[in-house]
Amino acid sequence: MFRLIALGAAVTLMSLGPAYAAANELLSLSQTIFKPLPAEPPVIEGNPATPAKLDLGKMLFFDPRLSSSQLISCNTCHNVGLAGGDLQETSVGHNWQKGPRNAPTVMNAVFNSAQFWDGRAKDLAEQAKGPVQASVEMNNTPERVLETLSSIPEYVDLFTKAFPGEEKALTFDNVAKAIEVFEAVLLTPAPFDSYLRGDADTLTDREKAGLELFINKGCAGCHDGVNVGGSGYFPFGVVEKPGSEVMSADDKGRFQVTNTASDEYVFRAPSLRNVALTAPYFHSGKVWSLQEATSIMGSSQLGISLTPEDEKLLVTFMKTLNGIQPQIVYPLLPVSTDKTPRPILQ
Repeated sequence: MFRLIALGAAVTLMSLGPAYAAANELLSLSQTIFKPLPAEPPVIEGNPATPAKLDLGKMLFFDPRLSSSQLISCNTCHNVGLAGGDLQETSVGHNWQKGPRNAPTVMNAVFNSAQFWDGRAKDLAEQAKGPVQASVEMNNTPERVLETLSSIPEYVDLFTKAFPGEEKALTFDNVAKAIEVFEAVLLTPAPFDSYLRGDADTLTDREKAGLELFINKGCAGCHDGVNVGGSGYFPFGVVEKPGSEVMSADDKGRFQVTNTASDEYVFRAPSLRNVALTAPYFHSGKVWSLQEATSIMGSSQLGISLTPEDEKLLVTFMKTLNGIQPQIVYPLLPVSTDKTPRPILQ
């Protein structure tokens, strides 16, 4: 039995009352399932952060000249002022085309095991290359990105400082690496992190009741770890497939990456950090209410019918994952020159 030393006397948890014991049991259990967000961004293997690289990555994240239209930046679909989302069912890209899936938040994404809903990018650097080249997103090519950046002397100098010692610093790989370093600092410490570090009073009784439900009902089976999700792949509709109004039959998820039958309609479980701030929900973006999304998860993934009170308690807990949003000052971007390619709008 766990024991505390108080005023020199050994006091058992049970002697302090059943409520105290239950609260400490919940905290201990939570600490085995989840992990608090680290105070500092992780060290990225093969891509160490430096102030020069971070500043460059921030500029590139906000620079719409990475797109052929010069209208769309990384921030367009992953708006740092909107908890890393874009308030769209599916993002709008080049020439007003709509993409096939909802844009996942960029906040805390460095802790996901892979990127995109289907996990086709192993890390943030690889992910950064995808939208730049996608015809429905930024509709550009690596060659044109490099032509654009090379035409701007300030960028040439910034790449040289960010990647010292490299014979050719301004490369498409280094564009992605710089963006990765910036995105890795977009962390949002939340009240739940304080709880996991041992401050049990951070959460209210209703929030703790929601957490207990989250664990006992099975939600934590897919949404665990540092990011409360983001680390595993699961079928959407383990027990009961959602209706066509929620899940399109045309989007077969990870199957499009692996071409393996068992991966049909399998998606990476999203992180639930800031989930109350990042509607709409699911890869389809068809659900705007977090309580409705919770209800669908209960029936589709767990095969249970949650009561309205259960749903409210679960939402109450998930709101403790709303973190302190990073304060990002919009950068002043280098000026284009006569050699900079002109926008392509069609």
